[in-house]
Amino acid sequence: MRTVLSHRIELKPNKIQEALFRQCVGAARFSFNWALAEWQRQFAAGEKPNEAALRRQFNAIKPTELPWILELPKSVPQQAIKNVGRAYRRFFQKTSKPPRFKKRGGHDSARLDNGPGTFQCDGSRIRLPKIGWVRMREPLRFDGNPLSATLSQEADRWFMSIPVEIDRPEPVRESQATVGIDLGVSTAVTLSTEEKIDSPKPLKKLLQRLQRRSKQHSRKPKGSANRRKSARKLAKLHARIAHIRQDWTHKTTTDLSRRFAVIGIEDLNVRGMMANDKRSRALSDIGFYELRRQLEYKAALAGGVVVDRWFPSSKTCSGCRGYCESMPLSVREWTCAQCGAEHDRDVNAAINIQREALATASWAGSNACGEEGTGRSRKTPVKPASVKQEVSHTIKRYG
Repeated sequence: MRTVLSHRIELKPNKIQEALFRQCVGAARFSFNWALAEWQRQFAAGEKPNEAALRRQFNAIKPTELPWILELPKSVPQQAIKNVGRAYRRFFQKTSKPPRFKKRGGHDSARLDNGPGTFQCDGSRIRLPKIGWVRMREPLRFDGNPLSATLSQEADRWFMSIPVEIDRPEPVRESQATVGIDLGVSTAVTLSTEEKIDSPKPLKKLLQRLQRRSKQHSRKPKGSANRRKSARKLAKLHARIAHIRQDWTHKTTTDLSRRFAVIGIEDLNVRGMMANDKRSRALSDIGFYELRRQLEYKAALAGGVVVDRWFPSSKTCSGCRGYCESMPLSVREWTCAQCGAEHDRDVNAAINIQREALATASWAGSNACGEEGTGRSRKTPVKPASVKQEVSHTIKRYG
C-alpha cells in the first residue's frame, strides 16, 4: 500500500541561510500576489488566464524588472504561481473560497524544490537549490521517496515539511477492541471504557501572560524596534500554546489508534459550536476538529475508523435505551427514569457511541470467515472482509 506521510522538521540555519530564507518567503508572497492581481486583471478584461501563461509572463519580466529574484531558487516564484492556479481550480469546483492576497507574517512559506531529485536529505541535513546544505534538528524518519520541500516560518523558528511516499504494509490486528469517544469541555476525551483523558488547556494556563504581552505590544510605537521585538515575543508565546496543544493531540490520537480497531466518534458541528461566545475559547483550546481529523487518518492507517453522525448519545440510557427529553449541559450525572440506572453523562455517551460504531462498522455483521451476517448492522457498499486478521479501512459518515 503506497502512502504519503509528511515530516515537519525544525531547521538550524546560519545567519546567511536565515537571510536567504526570509528572501524566499518574501519572494513567494510577492509572486503569489502578482499572479493573483494579474489573474484578476485579465479576467476583468475578458481574457482567460491560466497559471502556465502567468509563469511564462513572470519569467519574461524577471531579468529586467525583478533581477533580485534571480538570486533565489527558481522554484520559489514558480510554485507560488502554481498555487494561484490550484486555488482557482478549487474555487471553480466550488470546494473553497476565492484566493486572497497574502500579508507579511501570516503563514509565511515557500517551496524550495521542483520535484523529487532537486533536493537531497543526508542524515540531519538537507541540500537545497542555491542555498546548499542546511542542518536539521533530526533526520528524516521515513524511508521512501521524498516528494517536495516546503519552508515555513513560525515565530523565530524555521521548519521544513517533507512529504515522503512509502510502502506501508496492510495493518494486521490481533485485537479487535472497539471504543466510543465522547468529546467535552470539562473532560476533553471520555472513552466507553470509563477512561478519561483531559487536555492540558494551554491557552487557559497562559492566558494572563498572553493578555499582558498583548497589552504591552499595543503600547509600542508602530514602526519602532521595540515593537518588532515585542511582536517576536508575542509570536513565540502563541507558538508555544499551539505546540503544547498539538503535542497532546498527536500523542492522544496515536495511542487510541494503536489500542483500538474501531473508533466511534461524534460528527460534531464544530463551526456551529464555535459561534457560542461563552464556549468558543474553551472549545478552541482543546481543538475538537483537529482531534477528529487526526483520529480519522491515523486510525485508517492502523486499522479503520467509523465516524458516526451527531445523535442523542448523552440523552439515551446505555442500559435500557430509554430516552431523556431534557438534559442541560450543567447536568453531569443523571438517573434513568425507566430502569433506574445511574450514569456519568460523558461515559454513558461514549458507550452509546461505541454501540453505534459497532452497528455501522463494515465488519459488525460478519463472522470469522468473512461472510455476511444477519445482525442489525447497516448494509455496506461492499462485502465485509474477514475480521480474523484485518479490519476494513472504510470511513463512514451519515447525515
